[in-house]
Amino acid sequence: MFVTTLAVLALAVQQGTTPPPPLALIGARIHTVSGAEIPSGILVVDGGVIAHVGPLDSTPIPAGAVIRDVSGKVLVPGLVDTHSHIGEVEGGDGSSPIQPAVRVLDSIDVRDPSFARARAGGLTTVNIMPGSGHLLSGQTIYVKLREGRTIEECAIRSKDGRIAGGMKMANGTNSRRDPPFPGTRAKSAALVRERYLAAQEYVRKLQDPDPEKRPARDLALEALAECLSGERIVHHHTHRHDDILTVLRLREEFGLRVVLHHVSDAWKVADEIARAGVPSSLIQIDSPGGKLEALGLSWESARALTDAGGKVCFHTDDGITDSRLFLRSGALAVRAGLTRELALAALTLEAARMLDLGERVGSLEVGKDADFVLLSGDPFSVYTQVLETWVEGEKVFDRADPADRQYAVGGPGAGSRFLSECCGGDVEEQ
Repeated sequence: MFVTTLAVLALAVQQGTTPPPPLALIGARIHTVSGAEIPSGILVVDGGVIAHVGPLDSTPIPAGAVIRDVSGKVLVPGLVDTHSHIGEVEGGDGSSPIQPAVRVLDSIDVRDPSFARARAGGLTTVNIMPGSGHLLSGQTIYVKLREGRTIEECAIRSKDGRIAGGMKMANGTNSRRDPPFPGTRAKSAALVRERYLAAQEYVRKLQDPDPEKRPARDLALEALAECLSGERIVHHHTHRHDDILTVLRLREEFGLRVVLHHVSDAWKVADEIARAGVPSSLIQIDSPGGKLEALGLSWESARALTDAGGKVCFHTDDGITDSRLFLRSGALAVRAGLTRELALAALTLEAARMLDLGERVGSLEVGKDADFVLLSGDPFSVYTQVLETWVEGEKVFDRADPADRQYAVGGPGAGSRFLSECCGGDVEEQ
């Protein structure tokens, strides 16, 4: 908190402006996620972070604060999506099934309407990934949905200043095709092993005391080495139960930090996943169909995993699931037996932890980024609307603003200047 507040103050001084006063939202039902629900509370934002949060009758409001009465509304932490494809993102091409040097940073359009639609759904933090048509399709990027003009302005940075992200991997049917891609599941795993073994050898040679014997810089092996060290989390697309177990096997062999993604058959191997201590990011599809290997998908996977002692979150895979409907993923899991508390945590704090961001986002706690969502009602009611989305104390979506509202209620092209005649601000509410 101290560093963020100082940065805001320093910028204000540099620009010759007065920093904005604190903002106090009072009277809302507050779901902190990390603590007990507050039936009628106060959330105070100052310098882009949460300064106070607590009950209405015992939480201080700083002098000079702007006070907003939001009684009857609901406040939740900003939603965190661990698996998204917004921004017209692209990854590896058809030249090889394993392309760790690819950085999706170089292919994201932050001005694409999909960013605004995600804000309209209450999303504040996303992991933007390349697709799953490769065994390894490139480096992901963790993004705050600020009103940025460039990807650098939206990117989350690690403590050393580098842009934060993971590595996208996949197995199953998507990456199986004609050479040079693998034709079988066994060949898929063999190719992955070969590349990680090469990365281990690369690391070993870099440690040679003789500089003349050290290898030239290899961007692909360098990225794999970051996975081997645990610096870069592997976000692994996998559906079928046997494919899930293959991922766990590779994780054990190479010491990878893995988050399982999709895991349609998670309920079949929940004990094995939990015993491995590997978290799962689930997709909640509300209609049948799709690929054959996902036929076992069940809304009950979240409950099965948590009952076994595992950790779960949800993701959109946008556009498979529209970012504007992300809260519904939690609702579907509640319908299948997951507790409401765990479902909301799966959309926020547990997701943040799977991106190594749990100390910064995912819950409404003093010192964390002021990322939050103002809702019209119960988070899991089909009638509830996202009224406002805030990132680091700045409002980035306001349903009352016609320019923002079009992203919430329009069709797939909502907000596009090329589709204004069908998806503009005059779209009627359904």
